[in-house]
Amino acid sequence: GHRRKNWKVRKFVLREDPAYLHYYDPAGGEEPLGAIHLRGCVVTAVEDMPDSKKYDVDNILFEIITANEIHYYLQAASSAERTEWIKAIQAVSRTGK
Repeated sequence: GHRRKNWKVRKFVLREDPAYLHYYDPAGGEEPLGAIHLRGCVVTAVEDMPDSKKYDVDNILFEIITANEIHYYLQAASSAERTEWIKAIQAVSRTGK
């Protein structure tokens, strides 16, 4: 959100039962702004983002494609964090309800 004007900073909470990734406004608020249903999703690292400049992404993007084919692009804080998110989401997509 800091580099791309149409990106927003969000706080994410990963839940296994049910398998959702809820997102919140980082400034506060108890109610989620939305949720991504993870059961049966595909999550992968993204090396090149269409319509982006190289300095915009720093190879820390990943993509979630839901079972009903909605694409979400998320940017992690670091490469290591991206790997952690991908592994955690993959596990929930297989085992979550």
